[in-house]
Amino acid sequence: MARIKPQALLLQSKKKKGPTRISITTIVMCNLIIALAALSLVATYRYWFRRSLDQSGSELSNREDFDGFGKKGDLPGYAILNTPKGPITVELFKDGSPEVVDRFIDLCQKGHFKGMSFSHVIKHYIIKGGGSQGLGAAEDWISKGKLRSQLVTSPKHEAFMLGTTKARPDNKEFELVITTAPIPDLNDKLIVFGRVIKGEEVVQEIEEVDTDEHYRPKSSVGITGVILKHEI
Repeated sequence: MARIKPQALLLQSKKKKGPTRISITTIVMCNLIIALAALSLVATYRYWFRRSLDQSGSELSNREDFDGFGKKGDLPGYAILNTPKGPITVELFKDGSPEVVDRFIDLCQKGHFKGMSFSHVIKHYIIKGGGSQGLGAAEDWISKGKLRSQLVTSPKHEAFMLGTTKARPDNKEFELVITTAPIPDLNDKLIVFGRVIKGEEVVQEIEEVDTDEHYRPKSSVGITGVILKHEI
């Protein structure tokens, strides 16, 4: 049997114990996997980040626009009612009707008036938004309106005043009424909490829309949004 020389044994030992070399292909594949994992994490982060923004935007879109207020003592004094005919700017009677104004502002923030249609348009009388589509109080107002020329005009119910119908405490509806003529006989039905200071021509244009025999507009017209302001 041939004897292996010490030099040959040393070479064989180095071949067995030497570290295995990693191929370039393996290195490239590992780098690709790491890169794909990083891209996947970035894409996932962007997805959830955009989703959170969309949800926040959706929540804000369900609220009316306002110019930033939070404290009860810093409530806005004006509201801009946007309609397809144009904007109607009203001054809110914060001192004269504080409870109604507070409720109106709260409903604005909750988006209650966004998309509200004018359910009744009675020329030379009122424009009413929200509430039932039936005649209801409108019919009673029309009959009483025949006598208004015999009554003393109340400053509260002059033309272009903003009010809401008096309702029971458990009634969740908040109807908006804009008078288009002096109406002194609404003291028992209407709470006035503002007046139109700009956009009277818009109110008059809405007043001219075609209505059916029950004074309901034949084509939809209403409030597309409300912007609350501290100053005008």
